Parts: sequence; structure tokens; C-alpha cells
Amino acid sequence: MGWRTIVVTQHAKVSLMTGNLVIQTDTDRLHVPVRDVGVLLFQTLQTVITAPAIIALAEKQAKIIFTGQNGQPICTTSGDYTKAQSMVTVGKQVTWNPQRIQKLWTRIVASKIQNQIQVVRFIGQDTKDLDQEFKQLELNDVTNREAVIARKYFPLVFGPDFSRTDLDPINAALNYGYALLLAAIDQAISTRGYLTCWGIHHSRTDNANNLGSDLMEPFRPVIDQWVSQQKMRDFTPDIKYGLVELLDVELTFNDQKTILRNAIPKYVDQCLNYLDQTSQKIRIEVDLPSEVSSHAINGSV
Repeated sequence: MGWRTIVVTQHAKVSLMTGNLVIQTDTDRLHVPVRDVGVLLFQTLQTVITAPAIIALAEKQAKIIFTGQNGQPICTTSGDYTKAQSMVTVGKQVTWNPQRIQKLWTRIVASKIQNQIQVVRFIGQDTKDLDQEFKQLELNDVTNREAVIARKYFPLVFGPDFSRTDLDPINAALNYGYALLLAAIDQAISTRGYLTCWGIHHSRTDNANNLGSDLMEPFRPVIDQWVSQQKMRDFTPDIKYGLVELLDVELTFNDQKTILRNAIPKYVDQCLNYLDQTSQKIRIEVDLPSEVSSHAINGSV
């Protein structure tokens, strides 16, 4: 699985030649080793990608993400599951111990809330109300503290009149960032042979990403923190670039400094090992960046 994120923003054709992606634009011709690509993101409808290029990326478990008319990710390639998938793997997944599921979901929600509190502190707001709600978290979040805190959290971060149902640039940016994060989580799940549709909390029958939607929760505040620091009137290409960059943002995961892209597979491994009962403990501790990322994107067209 590669490390580069390639973003295509203009008229181009993407093809394959001797192990390299060839990206031909109106003015340039770029060559990128397939083995280096982790995500290929198309931010324009004026592109063509050939079947050999798609197959080569799928063989390396790279994600291809297409955006729709509104600029939001609308389609993500998933490919066939790897050799890691077997009747044994899937059999374990559909018979995960209910007590372990409840404990893991509690830990996931706790980590998400703690990270949301970090965001509120980062922007200089009072966290007393959220702290009190967090203390009421119970096993399996039976009182739905996650939703209660969310209703208080977003207005604290984005203003008292903000609503997640509004059609505005802030929500467009949040949705875009969450979609990229979900794609990275799903990639880590599927390369280990597990079903992304079989979740531990999310259970919609029309959602192919239930497990990814569950596991991504602790890292959503990374997106929130970055978006909160942007002064945006429109959902511009620069905002999209910044959100893509967040895959390479530096943070601390379980006392180890790393980047988000590398923390995700370690985190997914821990969760799956706990559910499979090959490990007895689960730890999800994230220290968010002390400032928003300003790193340059590592591959754009």
C-alpha cells in the first residue's frame, strides 16, 4: 500500500506504462510509480482513466476516489478483497463477542469525545459542559452521550447558529474531509480481509461502510480542528487540497508521534485484534496537532 496522494484537478488522461501511472494533461506528462500511490483523487469530471491503470492500483490496494458534480466524493473503488479474506476471517467477524463489541464501541466513543474536547480547548472555548457530559458515558453509550455532546460541540466550534444540516462551505468541507477519512479507514479494513459493511454500531442495510463509519469516529476531530481554522466563503480547491493534506498531518497516537496515514492501519489492527480476541486490551489515545497543518501536498496535477 503506497504513501502518496495524487490529486487530479484538470483535464487529464491517466494510463499505465511499465509500472508507472502516466498522467497526461493538456500541458504536461507526469510519471508516478504505482507502488507509491495510496490514493488517487479526481477532483474534476474532465478526466479519463484506463482499465490497466485501475487494475494496477487495485492490485496495490490503492484507493481511487471520484468526486461528483457538487465536488464531494461520490464513488470510491474497493476492488476484490485480498488473500487475507477467508471463511475463517469472515466467520470471526460475524460472530464477534457482543461484550467485546460493547467495550470497543465505548472506547471509540470515549476517544472521539476526548478529541472533540481537545478541539474546543484548541480554539479557546470553555469545555466544562462537555466534560460533565463525558463523565456520564456508560458501557455501549446506552444514553447516547455521543449525540448529546455533538449537539453542543459543533456550535462551540463553528458558532452558535451552526447546524450540520446547513448547506454551506463549512459543512461541505467537513463532509469532504470525513469522506477521505472513511476511504482510508475502509482501505485498512479491506486489505485485512474484513467486510466493511458489517459494523459494530452502525448497521444500516444500505451502507456498505458500516464498520468504517464505526472505526473512523476518533479521528473525525482532526478534520474539525483544521476546518475550524479556515476563513472560507466558498468551498474552494485550496480547501480541498488542505483536507487531502490531513492524511499526512503529524499527531500522537498511543504515545507515538506519527502521521494520520500511518496511525490509521495501526489503529484498525488494534480494533480488529481486540474483536478477534487475539489481544486483551484496546487503547485509543490521540493527541491532536498543536497547530493546523501547512504541509505542501505531495502530488497534484
